[in-house]
Amino acid sequence: MAESIETSKNVELTEDDLQNKSKGQLIKLAGQLRDRRNDLNQMASERASERDDLNAKTREKVDEAQEHREKRDELNELVQEHKQKRNELNAEANELFDKVEEMKSDLELDDGKDLEQLESEIEDLEFKQQTEVLSSEEEKELIEKIESKREEYQSRKEKVGQNDDLDGLVEEAEEVRSEASTHHQKVTELADKAQEHHNQMIEAYREADDIRDEADEMHEKFVDAQEAADRHHEDFVRVQKRLRELDKQEEEEKQSSRDQKRKEAEEEAEEIYQRFKEGETLDTEDLMKLQKAGRL
Repeated sequence: MAESIETSKNVELTEDDLQNKSKGQLIKLAGQLRDRRNDLNQMASERASERDDLNAKTREKVDEAQEHREKRDELNELVQEHKQKRNELNAEANELFDKVEEMKSDLELDDGKDLEQLESEIEDLEFKQQTEVLSSEEEKELIEKIESKREEYQSRKEKVGQNDDLDGLVEEAEEVRSEASTHHQKVTELADKAQEHHNQMIEAYREADDIRDEADEMHEKFVDAQEAADRHHEDFVRVQKRLRELDKQEEEEKQSSRDQKRKEAEEEAEEIYQRFKEGETLDTEDLMKLQKAGRL
């Protein structure tokens, strides 16, 4: 970051300086003002360049943030699409599972024992009949029980056999549920990515703000240097104007002196000429003065 201007190096000019300093002193002062002005202009130029670089970096960060914003919004749109598809599939799966439950209820497959259990119970009863010594009454009851179990087994087997669509419906419902789960997984993945881009967007905007603050500070320092350079330039111009005034004054004084000398020479020549007309003998110096005055 650029340092502050060293005010101790600045050149001060007062009205008293302009009016009372000698020409030589003013020439020296003009040189000092010019040199300090050039230094300050160089400083201002460097600060302007650094400010412009910082502003360019700010724009880069803003563009980066905007890219993350656009990517986040695209991902959020995809999240909504997958979420909608997931919800539609879950609703479809729920309907299918409801149908499965209805079919099971109609077939009473949820009540009582399944086929494997009934088959096992029949085998146990038949084994008991074959291995145990039973009274006639007991054996009769056992046979009736076995028959009842066989009838129940056959009835349930026929019901299952009559509904070949049940397994297919269960499989379809599970496939739909699985597809819904796939979309749910995409929702989670895309939402995580969208959050990453959101966080990166926030960070890029924060960095842009920090760099912009640096650029603003550098602009203030540029203004300080430029204003100081402009003041030194204005004072330099004032001194130059005063020097021209002094040059003009000197020239006028010289011209006045020349005019005065010429007038005096003409008056002297006129006096010599009058003496010459009166017959006075002139020496060489007098003749030269007459010649110089154009009287000979």
